[in-house]
Amino acid sequence: MSSLAYFTDLALRRHEGSLIKRGPAATVVRSPHNPTFWWGNFALMSAPPVAGDRGRWEAVFTAAHPQALHRTFGIDTPGDDEGAADEFRNAGYEVRCDTVLTTARTVPPRRLNRDAEVRLLHTDADWHAALELRLAVNAADPHPLEAAGYREFAARKLKAYRAVQATGQGAVFGAFGDKGQMLSGLGIFGAGQGVARYQSVETHPAARSRGLAGTLVHTAAEWAREALGTQTLVIVADPEYHAQALYERVGFRSTEGQLSIERRPAHG
Repeated sequence: MSSLAYFTDLALRRHEGSLIKRGPAATVVRSPHNPTFWWGNFALMSAPPVAGDRGRWEAVFTAAHPQALHRTFGIDTPGDDEGAADEFRNAGYEVRCDTVLTTARTVPPRRLNRDAEVRLLHTDADWHAALELRLAVNAADPHPLEAAGYREFAARKLKAYRAVQATGQGAVFGAFGDKGQMLSGLGIFGAGQGVARYQSVETHPAARSRGLAGTLVHTAAEWAREALGTQTLVIVADPEYHAQALYERVGFRSTEGQLSIERRPAHG
């Protein structure tokens, strides 16, 4: 594959039990265990779309995901051809080019948090705390996803993470407060070929600016190097969000872009 981001995405979906069918023009990913996971149910284009191609790609997606209310497409390139998706953008799709950052080894953040308990998730209570964290983060988003539907999606996603962790192919870390609440969390999973990918780096809205996320990113990196033999750490960030600067402070550098095309389900 040309895109490091989609190489790791597909590896993680495979760990989680998704069905992946490769073809000459596209790779189709289906996640029957989590049908409302937009990026667990998508079509990955092998090359950028050409003018007049949108209808054909929409037909490909609908054939693969006939019950889906969303439409999601990836483009397997290093992200330097965003203009190729203009036809989709003009039709109301969101076209994104996220930053793919990599490093061989992180450095401790300047603000290393020593107050929270940082550890792997183990018990049912830990995983429930992780779900509550995800719900709090979603609720605080300027454009939150519908609460009931998001809870079901998040619970299924965490169940998949837990199953992958049980196989030894990755782990979910949490930073816990003195009352057992999960203040921040993330996952890190092996993708093969000495590569590991971060997932779902989140901090509770009431616990931000304490160095929790940076502490977790560094802790997880050290764990992956030891437990998974990781040589390349990969994390993907929205270039317009402050998290990219956080990752750069612990040693990550921009490597490429990840192009995605998305139309969310219509509501109301």
